Formats: sequence, C-alpha cells, structure tokens
Amino acid sequence: MDAIELASPDGARATVLLHGGHLVSWQPAGGEEQLYLSPKSEFASGQAIRGGVPVIFPQFGARGPLQRHGFARSKPWSLVMAEQGKDDALAVLRLSDDAATRMFWPHAFELELSVRISGRELQIELACENKGESTFDFTAALHSYLRLDDLDSTSVQGLTALRYWDAVDEMEKVQRVDLLLPGGDLDRIYHRVREELTLRERLASSERRLQIRQQGFDDAVVWNPGAEKCAALADMPADSYKQMLCLEAAQIEKPVSLAAGEGWVGMQTFNLL
Repeated sequence: MDAIELASPDGARATVLLHGGHLVSWQPAGGEEQLYLSPKSEFASGQAIRGGVPVIFPQFGARGPLQRHGFARSKPWSLVMAEQGKDDALAVLRLSDDAATRMFWPHAFELELSVRISGRELQIELACENKGESTFDFTAALHSYLRLDDLDSTSVQGLTALRYWDAVDEMEKVQRVDLLLPGGDLDRIYHRVREELTLRERLASSERRLQIRQQGFDDAVVWNPGAEKCAALADMPADSYKQMLCLEAAQIEKPVSLAAGEGWVGMQTFNLL
C-alpha cells in the first residue's frame, strides 16, 4: 500500500498509509516500536487494518445506522504535505466526501489528519469541517493500538473517579482505583477525561511509561478482547491480546454537532517518558 515514511532528524520514525489515513508504526527517538499491528491483518482495499491507529468517523462502533466504526478507516486518503523540520517530521492527509460516502451519509465534509513526530513524542490531530449547507452530527475516535510485552504487567493511571460505560456488563460504573489489566474482555468508554493518562508496564529490568494526553475529545476508550474473543478474530493471532491494549481518544457520549462552515479539532499526544 502507498505509505508515507516520516523520519525526524533526532531518529524518531513513523509510517502512515494513504489507505484509511492509517498510522501503522511509531518508533520514538532511541525507543522501540510503540504501536501494535496484527501480523494477520489483511492489507486490502476497502478493508480495515487491525492495529496501528485507525480513524473512526463518522460513527463509533455500532452506535448508528452505518457500518461499524464508519467508513474513514477504509477509504483512500490524499497526501496534502509531508516534510522534515529542524527537530520534527510532519504529514497531513485529507479525506473528503464523494458519491460513495453520500450514499450512506448524505453530508459534505472534509477531514484532515496531521501526524507529527519529534523526539519521544507523537501528536495525532483529526480535524473536521462541514462543507455543506446543513448541520450534521458525528462521533469519532483515534483507535490507538498500543504494543505491550505483557498485559498482566500493565496498568493505566489517570482514570480514577471517572464514570464509564462498561460494554461487557452493559452498565454505567465508576472507576475506583488505577486500572489493572488482567486477561479478560475489557471494553469501556470513560467520560469527561480531563487529566493525562499514563500506561505503565513492568519490564524485566525497567519500567515503560507512556504518557497520553488528549484535547477536543471528551471520552477515552479502553479495549482488549481477552482470550476468548481474540481467538474468534480472523485478523489477530489467538494469544495476541496479551501484547496489545487500545487507549483511544474519542468523542462518543456527546456527538459533535457542526453547522455549515464550522470546524472541529481533536488531538491525542503520546510521550515515552
């Protein structure tokens, strides 16, 4: 597939596909790969890729009449620009409505995805503009798959006291303590996320800490399929749930409403500490 290879002067690297505007790799300066990409994912036209950072738009999950997670992640995007600066590298991609999207979602829109790497930081920005003459609503997410060495040695800080929707138990709950991640089906939408999150993973002789911040997105999704559901997924190895965790910046509970000519911007930033 057509890909943009970003390389910052300090050694940071990233790969973005035109298919889906999909970020499939991020290696911070002096660090290892931070994103999970399934070795069984089919890189085929019109199909979603399992892993990396899929762009979810204009519908999250099955919360609406469209195909699951919308159409943006399986459409071809166009490259607006790609450049290397003095201390960073940047790529901007664009997706606009066409006859195919208007058949299912009758709105004129323009999405821009900006991916910037510098040192040990990754910034992903998603912007949407209403190019039509009537208001439309949408939900969206940056469906970030993070690579893990071991799920059982991982925790997430920053979610304490937040209300969340537990899609496994189908009920609202409140997070009382830091989120530990034992193997098992985990599917939660945390609401009104205002503080940064920290993914912590105990390694053999050190600790990995990945700081995650979001702007413009009110929700955060935490997802891991667990053993049973992972084994049923055709595009993931049966035991790969142990090597990944989705920590997504999202706008789900309160859809974005854009009047004609209005715009919206959301960003997720990762920093390997």
